[in-house]
Amino acid sequence: MRRALASEKNRAWIRPKNGDHTLYSEGLVFNNKQKFQNKLPLRTSAVLIPIVKRNDNYSILLTKRSFKLKDHSGQICFPGGGCEVEDLNSMTTALREAREEINLPSTHVEVVGAMEDYETATGFIVSPVVGFVNPNFSAILAKGEVTEIFEVSLDFILDERNHLIESMVWKGVTRHFYSFSHNKHKIWGATAAILVCFAKMINEYE
Repeated sequence: MRRALASEKNRAWIRPKNGDHTLYSEGLVFNNKQKFQNKLPLRTSAVLIPIVKRNDNYSILLTKRSFKLKDHSGQICFPGGGCEVEDLNSMTTALREAREEINLPSTHVEVVGAMEDYETATGFIVSPVVGFVNPNFSAILAKGEVTEIFEVSLDFILDERNHLIESMVWKGVTRHFYSFSHNKHKIWGATAAILVCFAKMINEYE
């Protein structure tokens, strides 16, 4: 929780060890034969990894972003967004964004920890805050931001056979990225990478 409780200013100037620049380094091919490195300070953001428990079954709640948004439009993601000046830390940001995006009150979230920050190729530093969510809340989707919320079984996430790796050319560079194919949804990019890190952490613990 140390980084998740750190101020936005401090986080922006400290490069995390996890990110697109390290996770796929073995498979990357760069035109300039160098790994990408975003200039500091990074753009700070935070997400909530909402774990929902119903009886003995666990799932992860995810959202689908509106196609009207400028950044990451139409993608599957966790509730979350950019840090604001009034946010004390990443935990504050994650809980605020969850309330604004899907009407999830902080009183319905039991924060149990946080994962290492993750740096994206687009220059964001993402702080994943983990919490158990009371499913008995009235979900209201923020108009123009979120078009759908759904849940993915934790067992599906933990199964390494579902951790697919794909590639694409981005800005003249061959990029590799994790993805999950779940029913009608494709989860990829930073969200999928964070889910893979989350799965590895739990599987190693068990």
